[in-house]
Amino acid sequence: MKAMVIEKYGGPEVFVEREVKTPEPAAGQVRIRVVASSVNPIETKIRSGLVKAGPDMPAILNGDVAGVVDKLGPGVTSFSEGDEVFGCPGGTKGWQGALADYMVADVRLLAKRTPSMGLPLVECAALPLVFLTAWSALVERANIQSGEHVLIHAGTGGVGHVAIQIAKHLGARVATTVSTPEKAELARQLGADNIIFYRDETVDAYKQRLTSGLGFSLVFDTVGGENLDRSIEATAISGRLCSINTRSTHDLSQMHAKGLSLHVIFRAITLLHGIGMDDQPRLIAEMTRMLEQGVVRPLLDRERYSFARVADAHRRLESGLAVGKILLER
Repeated sequence: MKAMVIEKYGGPEVFVEREVKTPEPAAGQVRIRVVASSVNPIETKIRSGLVKAGPDMPAILNGDVAGVVDKLGPGVTSFSEGDEVFGCPGGTKGWQGALADYMVADVRLLAKRTPSMGLPLVECAALPLVFLTAWSALVERANIQSGEHVLIHAGTGGVGHVAIQIAKHLGARVATTVSTPEKAELARQLGADNIIFYRDETVDAYKQRLTSGLGFSLVFDTVGGENLDRSIEATAISGRLCSINTRSTHDLSQMHAKGLSLHVIFRAITLLHGIGMDDQPRLIAEMTRMLEQGVVRPLLDRERYSFARVADAHRRLESGLAVGKILLER
């Protein structure tokens, strides 16, 4: 089969097309004829060598996949050949990613696309990793409560736009940070109640404006770096702070003074270490239910790319110009 691979770490130009062996499904797995994938920041970090969590070289990246089941492994009864499926079952060490004609996947990590979802199969590839990340942060770790005032950073980003929808569905009041009026309007359409233009307003200013200076009981940092420091400042005393990017050094004295809890979310742990695999069907079922209810929809960047142009897709994500998720179509 054909695949886009990396044979060394580096910039987007390291992607090359190669002929590789077509995988065969083992027990509890299915083989998927890949239709689409999407780009997540973790893939740019694996490609560059910042995160050593990718498949062995030559590495086939990308966790998100949408496609059609074309072969069943031994013992699989929950799926049939011809089923349209999507999920985030690969792209990390020990698991081939989606940038290929075919990939194999553990059935516990897959959802079936149903007509009631009202979402084309290709677009389903934009949702799995960001949904599972946002759900893990807000629900599994932070125990979000109806009625509480939460801050979600980067409201039109990959994880942020889904987090807004989940939080609103669960009854929270949502504030979010954006950079432009256009993104502000998108965030409002997703359900955000309060808009913060982070380039124009200090943390102290928006805390005063929105929380009478007390801060937010729950803050979800989807950016990392210096934004984690701003998130600590924005969190209320005894509040909860979630982050998906903590590969940096910080002064935690303010966290200590406030008695904050910090929840670090790294979804790749499930595949890297096999921890929580049996719990994944429940999370997949939540994603399926919310799609069928029309509660969650992916926000798609205006640019779409073929697998052969995955390097250009990485460049766009790293440019900071993308809004929502970047789709890749085989």
